[in-house]
Amino acid sequence: MSAAVSSTTPHLEEELKNKATDNNVGGEQDQVSHSDGAISDVAEETEPEEDDDSKLESDRELDLGPQVTLKEQLEKDKDDESLKKWKEQLLGSVDMSVVGESKDPEVKILSLTITSPDRPDLILPIPFTTDPKKSLFILKEGSQCRTKFTFTVSNNIVSGLKYTNFVWKTGVRVGTRKKMFGTFSPRQEPYIYELEEETIPCGMFARGTYAARTKFVDDDRKCYLDVSYYFEIQRNWAAPK
Repeated sequence: MSAAVSSTTPHLEEELKNKATDNNVGGEQDQVSHSDGAISDVAEETEPEEDDDSKLESDRELDLGPQVTLKEQLEKDKDDESLKKWKEQLLGSVDMSVVGESKDPEVKILSLTITSPDRPDLILPIPFTTDPKKSLFILKEGSQCRTKFTFTVSNNIVSGLKYTNFVWKTGVRVGTRKKMFGTFSPRQEPYIYELEEETIPCGMFARGTYAARTKFVDDDRKCYLDVSYYFEIQRNWAAPK
């Protein structure tokens, strides 16, 4: 038995090393090519809209075993204290009241909020209720802004939740940005993820109407939000209604 295992080890090690290299490259791209906010400066496209399928193809070669629900995983071997502590360290605090029977996580993006020291927070519930043909919000050129999202997670752990934002002006794509949010456990309390502060571009060529498309997907490429909208950059903030 041991001889048979050792004879295949070099091949497996080389294969696994290749897979690890591919996965690390993908992770580095996510971290380096991040953008923060629904709006961004006119910038180069850092990544294509669709990811490379090579990672998914290589993953299919590995037998990961049967999938189980989070509830089954937590209740399995629950009398083993050492295993219980290990699961708590691995999974963190899990609210059993929002753990369902489904193997698939459920993520609901509740709102998009734009904050700026120049004005009160602009909270936009999702789905957006305004006319989709009109601008959803107006930003003041040269201002400092942050974008944050509020969302809930239920049923199961969501792994590798990623935010992607595309921006166009006059039909030309002027920004493609991605941000890895991370992995989240189910709980009743909403999560709030705030992106880094950015400066809104200014000048004659920056002012005008932009089209944007925001998406949230996980490691399994399950899409939780795919929404398109318009916004504007103007000399001043929009007058309060």
